[in-house]
Amino acid sequence: MKDSNSDLFDPVMAMESEWSRGGTTSDADFAFAFNDSNFSDRVLRIEIMHDPVDARPDSDACATIADWARHRKRRREDIKKDNGADLASVPDEQVLNGHQSEADECENQDEEADAMVEEPHSGDEATNSNDSDWSMDCSAGAVVRVKTLHISSPILAAKSPFFYKLFSNGMRESEQRHVTLRINASEEAALMELLNFMYSTTLTTTTAPALLDVLMAADKFEVASCMRYCSRLLRNMPMTPDSALLYLELPSSVLMADAVQPLTDAAKQYLAGRYKDITKFQEEVIALPLAGVEAILSSDDLQVASEDAVYDFVLKWSRQQYTKLEDRREVLGTRLAQLIRFPYMTCRKLKKVLTCSDFDHEVASKLVLEGLFFKAEAPHRQRSLAAEDTASSNRRFVERAYKYRPVKVVEFELPRQQCVVYLDLKREECNNLFPSGRVYSQAFHLGGQGFFLSAHCNMDQQSSFHCFGLFLGMQEKGSVSFAVDYEFAARSRPTEEFVSKYKGNYVFTGGKAVGYRNLFAIPWTSFMAEDSLYFINGVLHLRAELTIKH
Repeated sequence: MKDSNSDLFDPVMAMESEWSRGGTTSDADFAFAFNDSNFSDRVLRIEIMHDPVDARPDSDACATIADWARHRKRRREDIKKDNGADLASVPDEQVLNGHQSEADECENQDEEADAMVEEPHSGDEATNSNDSDWSMDCSAGAVVRVKTLHISSPILAAKSPFFYKLFSNGMRESEQRHVTLRINASEEAALMELLNFMYSTTLTTTTAPALLDVLMAADKFEVASCMRYCSRLLRNMPMTPDSALLYLELPSSVLMADAVQPLTDAAKQYLAGRYKDITKFQEEVIALPLAGVEAILSSDDLQVASEDAVYDFVLKWSRQQYTKLEDRREVLGTRLAQLIRFPYMTCRKLKKVLTCSDFDHEVASKLVLEGLFFKAEAPHRQRSLAAEDTASSNRRFVERAYKYRPVKVVEFELPRQQCVVYLDLKREECNNLFPSGRVYSQAFHLGGQGFFLSAHCNMDQQSSFHCFGLFLGMQEKGSVSFAVDYEFAARSRPTEEFVSKYKGNYVFTGGKAVGYRNLFAIPWTSFMAEDSLYFINGVLHLRAELTIKH
C-alpha cells in the first residue's frame, strides 16, 4: 500500500529550493575531501580532447581583454558551426561532450541524460561502446589525455541539478561507480576550478578571461552559486568597453541566468554612461555591435538634441552594420525600433518614417500611429502612460533628457498660415536655469521655415533682478525674411487657463530672435516660489502663437 504521507518530503523539490538560493551548504568548506578516495563514492573520468581548429587560446597573443574577447567570440562561432554537424550524428548514449555546452545549440529533449554515460567499473562491452561513440564525435581531434578524480556525489548533487539528476538516474551503486565527461582542452582549467569551487566555495583564478570561462562552465553544469560568485567578482573589476560588450555577448543560456543579471545590468549601465553623448563618440558608437547599441539606446539619460537624432543615428548604424536590406529590416523591426521613442519625434520626422524603405511598411505604420496617438493624448494621460511604461524594457513613452525640449504644434493653413506651439517645463528645469541658463525647444515649422522657443533666466531691463524670459527665434537657413505676429501665454492659477502675457510682431531673418526678458513681470524668486501662480502640479505650461503677415 502506498504511504499517504510519502510526498511530505520530496527530495527533488527540496533540492530545487536549495539550488535556487545557492544551497544551504554554499558556505561549507569541503576542500579537504576534494579528490580524496576516503571521502568519495565515485570516480570521475575526464577525457580531454583537442580544441577545434583556431580555438586554442594563445596567452602571448591575448595580451589584452580586447584581444581575448575577439578570440573568444571567434571560438564560440567556430564551435557553434561545428556543433551543427557534430550533433546530427551523436547517438543518445553519448559521453558528455564539451561541444554541447549551450542549451540553445542542443536539440536533445533531456540533455543531462543523453549527454552522460555511467560506466560499469569493469566490462569490455561498455568500454568498446564508448570507443565507438568517440569515433563518431571526434572530428575535432583525438583524446589528448585522461584525468581521473575521486568525487563525492552528495557534494556535487547538492550544488548542481545536473549532477543531482545524473546520480539519481537509476544507478546500481554496487556496479556503476565511474562517470565520464568529455571536454575540450580549453575547458579543462575552468572545469577543474568549478569542481574545486563545489567543494571549497572559492576560486583561485582572478583574471576576467579565466573567470568568464568558469562562469560558462558553471552554466553548463548548472552550478548557480558559482555563477553568482563569478558574476560578483567580474562586477567588482574595472569595466572597459570591451569587457562590457563581452559580458553582453555571452551565450544566450548564460545571459538568461538570474545569477548573471547583475553583471549584464552593470555592463549596460557602464556603456550607457560612457556613451550617453553619442554625438561626442559617434565613430566609436557606430562601430559597436548590436548588444552595445541596445544598451545605450535603452537609457533615459541619453544626451541628444531630440528623438529625431536617435532615429537618424539608428538608421546610420543599421545601414553600416547590415548592408542587405532584408537583414536591416529584420534588426530594425525586431530589435531597434522598440528602443526609438517615436512619441517624442517631431511630426515632420514621423512622416519620413512612413516613406523610409529601411523599415517594413507595416511596422513603420504601426510605430508612427502609436507616436501620433500619444501626442494627441491629454497631458495627464501621457503622464499615466509614461508611468505605466517605466518598468518596461523599451520605455517608449518615457521622455529622455533631451537637449531641446519637445513641443506640441497645431498648424493651420487657412485663412492664414498659423501655428500654435505648446512648451512644458518642469519646475526642476526652470530652477536649473538660474542664474544665467537657457533651454531651447525642438524646432517647429511655419511657412516652410524652422523656428524655436528659448526660455532664459536673465536680468530685467534695468539689470536690477533676475527674471524669467521667453524668446522666439528663426533657424539660420538662407536669407528669407518673415513678417510674423506672435503672442506668448501661460497657464495661471486659479483658473489654470492660458493667460496672454505678451504680443508683438517682428520681421525675422535667419538667426534672429525676439521676445520678452521678464515675461511675468515679477522677480525670479517670486516666479519660483512655492505659491507661484504659474506652476501647476510642478509644470510651467507655455504657449506661443505665430501667424504669418501678408
